[in-house]
Amino acid sequence: MNGITLMIIAIVVLGAGYLVYGRWLARTWGIDETAPTPAYTQEDGVDYVPADTNVVFGHQFASIAGAGPINGPIQAAIFGWVPVLLWILIGGVFFGAVQDFASMYASVKSKGKGIGSIIEMYIGKTGKKLFLLFCWLFCILVVAAFADVVAGTFNGYAPDGATIEANGAVATTSMIFIGEAVFLGMILRYGRLNKWVNTAIAILMLVAAVALGMKFPMYLTQTTWHYIVFAYVFIACVVPVWALLQPRDYLNSYLLIFMIAAAVIGVFVSNPDVNLAAFTGFSVDGQMLFPILFVTIACGAVSGFHSLVSSGTASKQIKNEKDMLPVSYGAMIMESMLAVIALICVASFAGGEAANAGLVTQPQIFAGAIANFLEAVGLPWNLTFTLINLAVSAFALTSLDSVARIGRLSFQELFLDAEDDGRELTPTRKLLTNTYFSTALTLVLSLVLARIGYAEIWPLFGSANQLLSVLALVACAVYLRKTSRKSRMLYIPMVFMMAVTFTALSMTIYTLGTQFMTTGLSLGMSLQLVFAVLLLALGLVVAVQGIRALRGKPVEVPVFEEQELEAEEA
Repeated sequence: MNGITLMIIAIVVLGAGYLVYGRWLARTWGIDETAPTPAYTQEDGVDYVPADTNVVFGHQFASIAGAGPINGPIQAAIFGWVPVLLWILIGGVFFGAVQDFASMYASVKSKGKGIGSIIEMYIGKTGKKLFLLFCWLFCILVVAAFADVVAGTFNGYAPDGATIEANGAVATTSMIFIGEAVFLGMILRYGRLNKWVNTAIAILMLVAAVALGMKFPMYLTQTTWHYIVFAYVFIACVVPVWALLQPRDYLNSYLLIFMIAAAVIGVFVSNPDVNLAAFTGFSVDGQMLFPILFVTIACGAVSGFHSLVSSGTASKQIKNEKDMLPVSYGAMIMESMLAVIALICVASFAGGEAANAGLVTQPQIFAGAIANFLEAVGLPWNLTFTLINLAVSAFALTSLDSVARIGRLSFQELFLDAEDDGRELTPTRKLLTNTYFSTALTLVLSLVLARIGYAEIWPLFGSANQLLSVLALVACAVYLRKTSRKSRMLYIPMVFMMAVTFTALSMTIYTLGTQFMTTGLSLGMSLQLVFAVLLLALGLVVAVQGIRALRGKPVEVPVFEEQELEAEEA
């Protein structure tokens, strides 16, 4: 087996998935190109802001990608390339892309409400409260981890005090990106230029940022970067999406697309051998293929976090319902392609070659392999390696500001009911739903967790992320069922992900519980046990409520549409 063959298989399967299955879903559920979207009906200039398809796609793609589709396949490669490839392709087409599309579809059809509010309307208030509380805590954990990773990537000094030029270049480029994004946001909103002109401007800005970053590296300590990053994220969470989030993600999406295109070209030119075993067994180094493979490969196949982006931020920017398919389903297909590239990268190394070259982390392995591929084109290895690392690092910051905004929205929704219009709230609820207060609280807790350490509970991230997928699939299935739309295509993904998540959490609880009964647990491991039990209980409660709702009768008109009709009659 070689890299070109794997690449062709991936292109054919993922392309066919979008053109055939994705379009079938759109026809089956129904797309109304004449219906006004929440970006217009709920427009507030902050979260609800209409944007062109390519801009929203850039936001969606840059937010969901990050390092997830790179890390997961490389870690899961211990089971062999066949199970990894199969799960990426099957999961991407029939699980992840369907979840992302369904989440965005349900949100756009429900006034841009998030999954939590959809759960309230179609399952119950208890399910909504539990879901939103879980989302908020999940976002705090992710913000803490991503901020620490970004600060570490920007850290300009090695332990011995020497400067790290590559990190300094990444830091400078990222800061320039932020300044350019503000300028680009003004152009996109007020310039009214042709989209191809906007694209050309964005690409020129991208090239300029990379060139200046490599020319003028910035050297600051990791601690300093912690505070700078959190200050930036606070601003990104409260300013209108058109002023920073949209244009920054738009810029970064081109960087990621260029990286993917370069990798594909490199594979076709160099045609690397697949040096991994096809299959190494159902148990490797004490890890079971089920459920570990399906928890480890999340973003490249199906990830609950994607549903939060689809229904939390991107759905509020959709200009036309026809844009939902390319923005949600299309972005997931692109991410699955990135995961296949990561698999080819790790498969190209023979035993021990990556470690011997000093490539230890997953992003380093990914960047080192692509640099090897592009050497065949004549590009210098060091330059390519630095550029790929820069691209991966830039997306960690992009995902960071998106997840922080989603955390803020989840906290606000936690104290709002579906019928609230925001005008008749008690002083306490007004404070709790205030944009600045909810953002500050979310980020302060994240900063504290980042400073004191999140490593002890981070092992639960994979299970927590896939639990989000379960809850999103349940909510979307209930929504489709209750609104007289076909929902059976969600049943297999929903049941399978339940089995994966509940098995993974049960194994964690059993392992930690056994250790607790014999030798005892440290404080961190005790917290992990408590969180695992709470996650399992949360998943069971919402899943049971959702399954009961699925058995109920559908309504003639979606609840939110009923409310609109009643308001018009009044």
